[in-house]
Amino acid sequence: MQIFDTPVYDLPSIAFFGRSLTEYRKFFDLDLDALCGRSVLDVAAGPASFTAEACRAGIEAVAVDPLYGKGAEALAAHVQLDYGHMFNRMRETANQARFRFKSFASIDAAERDRRAAAQRFLNDYDAHFVHGRYFGAALPQLPFLDRGFDVVLCAHLLFLYPASFDYAFHVAACRELMRVARDEVRIHPICGPDGKPYAELTRLTAELRDAGIEAREVAIDYEFFVGSNTTLILTRLSS
Repeated sequence: MQIFDTPVYDLPSIAFFGRSLTEYRKFFDLDLDALCGRSVLDVAAGPASFTAEACRAGIEAVAVDPLYGKGAEALAAHVQLDYGHMFNRMRETANQARFRFKSFASIDAAERDRRAAAQRFLNDYDAHFVHGRYFGAALPQLPFLDRGFDVVLCAHLLFLYPASFDYAFHVAACRELMRVARDEVRIHPICGPDGKPYAELTRLTAELRDAGIEAREVAIDYEFFVGSNTTLILTRLSS
């Protein structure tokens, strides 16, 4: 595996950045037909359009993010700022080798798709925040009941911000995600922004097992940037 000494994603704070249902299906390895009629929570969802699209497809989806609660115009400003920074970094010559063009033919294609997803989110957020589809909150404490959702998803957060989240946070976050999940949790990716696998995965897996949680790393048919070709699935151990 090719790895890099410096990260391409170097925002000083957590990026307000999102993706579409199509990308979610790929990097979480989701069976959308099997999710119809079931409840799904997207944690740290940002401006992803997964919840909007999933609800239209008959999935009972809810999203949570620290910035939810702000007006749609304020969130649109976050999109413009963070997307501009992220895609400018992606286009820098030194970063070109970091990307695997399997899902998109180019960075331009990825930008068009993700900006369209953000716009779908903004439209849906404006219409459905008042209906309880979007909640403002953050890990490691979520405002939901134990086992309140069949499936819980968390994308592009835990291991991509080593300066913001330490090992103790990872443990607490995984336990909280599992607390609100009835069946399983899916976390993607399991690498840092430099493409290196999460160094504490063995330790994390062991500690979660002691807490009654099984953590399995699974290969996926997706890799937007180097190292992002696996997903972590959490389930409860049989008692």
